[in-house]
Amino acid sequence: MSGKSFRMRLPATSANLGSGFDTAAVALDFFLEIEAEAAGEFSIEASGTDREICSRLENNLIVETYRRVLNEQGARVQPVAIEMRNHIPLGMGCGSSAAGRLAAIAMAAHFGNLNWSSDRILEEGCALEGHPDNAAACWLGGFVAAAMDGRRVYAAHVEPPSEWRAIVVYPGEALATSAARAVLPASYSSEEVVTNLQSISMLGLAFAQGRGDLLAMAMRDRIHQPYRSALCPLLPRLLPLAGRDGIIGVALSGAGPAVLVIVRTEAEAEHACELIRCACGNDQASLTLTRFQPTGAEQGIELKASTISGL
Repeated sequence: MSGKSFRMRLPATSANLGSGFDTAAVALDFFLEIEAEAAGEFSIEASGTDREICSRLENNLIVETYRRVLNEQGARVQPVAIEMRNHIPLGMGCGSSAAGRLAAIAMAAHFGNLNWSSDRILEEGCALEGHPDNAAACWLGGFVAAAMDGRRVYAAHVEPPSEWRAIVVYPGEALATSAARAVLPASYSSEEVVTNLQSISMLGLAFAQGRGDLLAMAMRDRIHQPYRSALCPLLPRLLPLAGRDGIIGVALSGAGPAVLVIVRTEAEAEHACELIRCACGNDQASLTLTRFQPTGAEQGIELKASTISGL
């Protein structure tokens, strides 16, 4: 019912994973947490990462998406008081927009009494994102391969190996997705396409079967990373680490500029971080060690603090 409070937790995501451009993503265990109550006017109380930006009502992705969905459905726009705890950095390629849009859509379905199914919320989120990878991984959790046919979303997901860890390497400045897309070419050679097809054919199997030995090849990319390297200077520094000392895969996280480094075990993470810092050299970078999140967005649960750890 629209009078009841709304509560949801949504995980961060890392999309593309090298070869899986606009098709593959994996959920990470740091979160956007939202609580909302019906109110006389809109308000946001935000804490955590990028608190100042998240707390603004003007040009706020969540509020604008919430209004848009209700207006398009001809439903009353019920003002809400939002309490937000955000651990997903904005503009870093960790799925902040997918998490925000899905939270807003689910919130609109709740307060607007839209009676939307989980599939309908996901489809709306993918349509607004323009591609299904981040939204599907955020909503479903785990490793996800996804495709769209019109507005219909097809997605398959598996739980990544529990022993694998991810290190997210953040540069000093964010990057707009629109800028990262603007550098991509309008067409590709058959060699580039075949290389990516060979890699993406192994990517899901590597996650499903725990084949860390395949991951570096499965994340090999010729479609987007070579063109984005100039905007994401950490990427060419870190790509050569794949296959060394427990580092089993390296890729741009989403559209960047953050880089995702996958490590075989947590015991090998400390040495991997030393290699990463050495490779980054004088480039400003911060590191976060995280796990892969096997479950996706959860509504109505008791919200807990993020488990990520800075390194």
